[in-house]
Amino acid sequence: MNRNRSSVRSSRGSNSTNGSDPREKLKDCCRKFAAFMCTQVGVGALIVAYALLGAGMFMSIEQKRNDTDKLTIIQNREAFANELWSVIEVHNLLNNTVFVSAASELLVEYQNNFTELVRAGYQISDSKSLWTFPASLMFCLSVFSMIGYGNLVPKTTGGKIMTMVYATFGIPLYVLYFVCMGKVLASTFKWLYTWLHDCSDKDNVNGSEEGSSFQLSKAKKKIIVPSTACLWVITFYIATGTITFCAWEKWSYYDAAYFVVISLCKIGFGDFVPGSSTTDVRLTNQGKLVINFIFILFGMGLVAMCYILMREEVREKFREMKEDAKLCMNDISQKFAKCFGTSNRDDEFEDRYY
Repeated sequence: MNRNRSSVRSSRGSNSTNGSDPREKLKDCCRKFAAFMCTQVGVGALIVAYALLGAGMFMSIEQKRNDTDKLTIIQNREAFANELWSVIEVHNLLNNTVFVSAASELLVEYQNNFTELVRAGYQISDSKSLWTFPASLMFCLSVFSMIGYGNLVPKTTGGKIMTMVYATFGIPLYVLYFVCMGKVLASTFKWLYTWLHDCSDKDNVNGSEEGSSFQLSKAKKKIIVPSTACLWVITFYIATGTITFCAWEKWSYYDAAYFVVISLCKIGFGDFVPGSSTTDVRLTNQGKLVINFIFILFGMGLVAMCYILMREEVREKFREMKEDAKLCMNDISQKFAKCFGTSNRDDEFEDRYY
């Protein structure tokens, strides 16, 4: 009895300590949060949160940069105007040939100086108008997805250091997202394809016993999504993006399709970027960048889905080829046995001794 009472007391005490201990509650919450983050939904939420956090970080860093390039451009323009005025004073307007040659030399020098500043990253807009939140979001996407458009780059030392750190942790997270999102979309598309396949079989098969047995045999067979279905899906997605960006950016269909394919293939030359036109309203451009972020992120999930489904089909084809090769080798061995009479000798040997 004493042992039972002591055991009951100890169990009650342990339950009370586990229920009231804040450390245990914190550990339990951390375990549940870690388990949720390991799921497909958790990884998708994590990559979006990582992009939002990075966008706010880069926006706060790069907007504090002093635009010294604009001051350099103004100083060069004023110096060029003064030198051109001195040329006019020396050579006079009546001597046209000498004036044109001297002014051309000044223009070439000014052009070279301006070209060097453009190559160094000079842009007309200031840092606050360039590094908006949607633009920073697109920059984060181009970093951890390894697209690298190059139209927007950090200029400050802190921004460059944080870009290296951000890419170091963001690229493995993106690879995890790529795999998880591909699995989710592949299982969903495979379920939809199987459902449509079963519905078409029910319409074609009659209600007889032969039809029911045929239906059971088809149900037992493993259904593989063909690669043509994957190609149709990705082609439809590219066509949708082409029409959308062609209407928004006033690009040609070739340029819009070129941008979509280059982005989904993670090449990203940066010659075409949505929201870079100067004729539209600024808020409209920023909205385009957000939609482009969602479009590219989901499109890469579709690419991963097509890769998984096409890999499954290739493996199934290789398995069938392996089985066909085994059957072919068995047929060839049997034919060789019949040709050389090994089967008759084996029968005579079995009749004598068995």
